[in-house]
Amino acid sequence: MQSLANKITFDYGTVDEAFPPCDPLVRPFGSRVLVQFRTPKKVTKGGIFLTPETRETEHYNTQVAKVLAVGELAFKNRNTMTEWPEGAWCAPGDFIRVPKYGGDRWTVMTDDGEDEAILALFNDLDILGLVTGDPLAIKAFI
Repeated sequence: MQSLANKITFDYGTVDEAFPPCDPLVRPFGSRVLVQFRTPKKVTKGGIFLTPETRETEHYNTQVAKVLAVGELAFKNRNTMTEWPEGAWCAPGDFIRVPKYGGDRWTVMTDDGEDEAILALFNDLDILGLVTGDPLAIKAFI
């Protein structure tokens, strides 16, 4: 049975609320893909304050990310610089599934200064899949 904390943690109103605008302060080199993870909520719609432990659990278990930028060599043959036969797996603005562990992760303040955005760089080959539906419908495994 799913815990109440897991149900209320992901109760975002919009995608922009889950992935608030921020300046990542980094541009990806080579075959890297820059992504932003869903920002854990502090308070539910009903006004319940979520504990730091609940927010931390969501932070470390979320595997859905928004692509912010793609390096110039991403999704290309490293020897010939030609695009892969199947093309790029993702582009800025797409939502993707990434490994739970891995990537170079850091945080920056959101543009509104209210919270921290969680960012990461992954190798293009580490991308697991393209999210084809609502990125907010995919829950973290807790």
